[in-house]
Amino acid sequence: MTTSNHHFESVLIEREGIQLHAVRREGSGPPVIVVPGAMADSHDFIAAVRAMNCAGPVLILDRRGRRHSGAQGAGYNLHTEIGDLRAWIDHLKQPVHLVGWSLGGTITLETAAQDTRVGSVVAYDPVLPPFAEDAVSTMAEADLDERVVIINRDISGLEPELVEAMKEQPEWPHLQELARPLAAELAALNDFTPSTEWDNVAAALIVGERSHAVEPYGPAFDRVSERIPRAPITVLPGQGHLAHLEDPTLLGTTIGDLLTEAVST
Repeated sequence: MTTSNHHFESVLIEREGIQLHAVRREGSGPPVIVVPGAMADSHDFIAAVRAMNCAGPVLILDRRGRRHSGAQGAGYNLHTEIGDLRAWIDHLKQPVHLVGWSLGGTITLETAAQDTRVGSVVAYDPVLPPFAEDAVSTMAEADLDERVVIINRDISGLEPELVEAMKEQPEWPHLQELARPLAAELAALNDFTPSTEWDNVAAALIVGERSHAVEPYGPAFDRVSERIPRAPITVLPGQGHLAHLEDPTLLGTTIGDLLTEAVST
């Protein structure tokens, strides 16, 4: 382990010969595992995790294809991700609470449906298919530059001029790296069928006000909430799908409040 990012440490485990990486902040209390979605890694969620103000230890995962984690590998699907998350729960050796964003929220909910060691889930803008199905083949054939364009312009609906301007920003190389696993993730999501146990998951859902009821994230979120009708829904005012970047303090405090409620019940 090497200490970094103001009390976050790098942690490595291995599952079936594949190295998996996360960053960990120590604490005393029930542990929390944070699972980012597509086009994000552990570092993109550090600010939100700090705002969560959790007493217990927190792990932020780098899913396959990110930073020090290994490649997605042959036969990759969402059950690969679920197996990886359960390996992290094994590593902690105690019950956990899960936090997930977008595809990460989908992974946390399915894991909770399968694993009784999960006490609760807080999922921000989780998604269920069909999701941007018409982009699956195009994404698979695109280079890294074009993948970033497709996810932002064609799927998320950003103005083409804004996406072109993004190419001149210092964050563009980071986005290119995050786009490496994107095609396989999009295909895996559209091939995924959730288990019938989702309605038994102790979940709290968060949705961005600007993405709620708006394609593609709003309908994909609604498909999740329909499967967990008892889950309370918190709307993030003024936010869309990227609150971890645009207002990490609001997102983190909202998640922290929901986790506190889950731990106390």
